Amino acid sequence: MQSDQSSYIPILMQFILAVGFVVGTIFISGKLGPKRNSEIKDKNFECGIESVGNARIPFSVKYFLVAILFVLFDVEVIFLYPWAINFKELGMEGMVKMVIFMLLLLVGFFYIIKKKALEWE
Repeated sequence: MQSDQSSYIPILMQFILAVGFVVGTIFISGKLGPKRNSEIKDKNFECGIESVGNARIPFSVKYFLVAILFVLFDVEVIFLYPWAINFKELGMEGMVKMVIFMLLLLVGFFYIIKKKALEWE
C-alpha cells in the first residue's frame, strides 16, 4: 500500500479543528463571561473552611501503595471478562492459562499480605 503526504491531510485537518475549537472556546468564554472581582471571590476556596497552615504536608506512602495495588488488581480483574465471554471457545487450553494467571495473581496477593502492605498504622 502506497502512502504519500496527502493521505495525512484529514488527520491534520482534524487536529487543527480540535485545537481551534479549544482555543476558540477559551477565548470566547473569557470575552463573554462575567468579570466581577472582589476580595472574597479572589480568595482560595477550600470547602468553605478557612485555610490554616501549609498545604504541602507529606502523605503516607501506604496511601499511594494501596492506590497502586487497587489499580493493579483492578486491571487484572478486567482481563477476566474477555476470558469469561469466550470460555467455551477457548477450551481446556484457555482454562489452563487462566488457572496459571489466577495462581500468579494469588501469589502476588499473598506476597502483599506477607509484606503487610495493606495494614494501616
